[in-house]
Amino acid sequence: MHFRIKVVKLFLLAFLIPVTGSKMFGQTSLKDAFKNYFLIGTALNNQQVFGKDIKAMKLLEEQFNSITPENLLKWESIHMQPGKYNFTPADSFVALGERYKMFIVGHCLIWHSQVPKWVFEDSSGKPVTREVLLQRMKDHIYTVVGRYKGRINGWDVVNEAVEDDGSLRKTKWLQIIGEDYIEKAFQFAHEADPDAELYYNDFDQWKQGKREMVVKIIKNLKSKGIKITGIGIQGHWGLDYPPMDEMDSSMNAYSEAGCKLMITELDMDILPNPYNYTGADVTKKFALTKESNPYADGLPDSVAALQAKRYGEYFKLFLKYKGSLSRVTFWGLTDPQSWRNNWPIRGRAAYPLLFDKNYQPKPAFDAVIKSISEMR
Repeated sequence: MHFRIKVVKLFLLAFLIPVTGSKMFGQTSLKDAFKNYFLIGTALNNQQVFGKDIKAMKLLEEQFNSITPENLLKWESIHMQPGKYNFTPADSFVALGERYKMFIVGHCLIWHSQVPKWVFEDSSGKPVTREVLLQRMKDHIYTVVGRYKGRINGWDVVNEAVEDDGSLRKTKWLQIIGEDYIEKAFQFAHEADPDAELYYNDFDQWKQGKREMVVKIIKNLKSKGIKITGIGIQGHWGLDYPPMDEMDSSMNAYSEAGCKLMITELDMDILPNPYNYTGADVTKKFALTKESNPYADGLPDSVAALQAKRYGEYFKLFLKYKGSLSRVTFWGLTDPQSWRNNWPIRGRAAYPLLFDKNYQPKPAFDAVIKSISEMR
């Protein structure tokens, strides 16, 4: 009888280890470790939102207290045709967040990418007028934000509107409406849900030109009484970028401008960067070569150690701004699910996150947790 009980216990242990995350190893969870500092979030794909990945749900519940959708709230996903909305995935996403008592982020309302052509064109394919496009923007924001009023806690209202040199990106929103399209987007979002947090979100915000323009946008909105709650600093970074001092300067500048800080879309590229590109422009594409995919058979311990060190350094910086930083969101749950595997080169093994293909913590996980005890 005792032998049978021991066998059953061993079977249960073997079954549970792959799906219950780091606590099986005597470690605290991310959300518990940082509960006195900031939220720890993750981005979810459709498969996870619909509950088809049971291990992912276990990991989500244990490690995180905020969620953001990768794609299902983007215009092409939720509003592909005029007057027709597909709310099914978004409804499931919000319900999931409510079930786990998560802080729910909506991503994103106004972006130059993943927007259907009809939004900017009339029935003959010609550009619409400023008035028509403003009305379409307003209808979209009122409908989407209004549906989740009081349920989605914060919105990435405008995404990636600034170039690295500080100029406004030449999007159709800018070309047709003008520079005040950013103001209008924030105005409409606030009208649709006065209690929701509203963010501007962008990559490469450590670069001086972009930093100065983003601060200018913040001050302009505030001077006109238009609500902006926070700045989402996309963390699509690598082992050797961005420079720590520049990131520090940017976080300080945004904090002094009177906004909450968020690290959004955090992942870390450990692969070769022959194209010397540090941004996150989804239109960038490069050819796959053997040299560009050196870890196809697995992540070497030495590289995992470098990644861990870098993650630890960034979390020490995040903790420096714990009074202003409200959330750190990873762009995905586990390595195989990350967009980094297919961007900017399709078909690579990228290993950019804290959890591996077996849903187990990597050395980077330990470095992130350890960063708390190493605060100066």
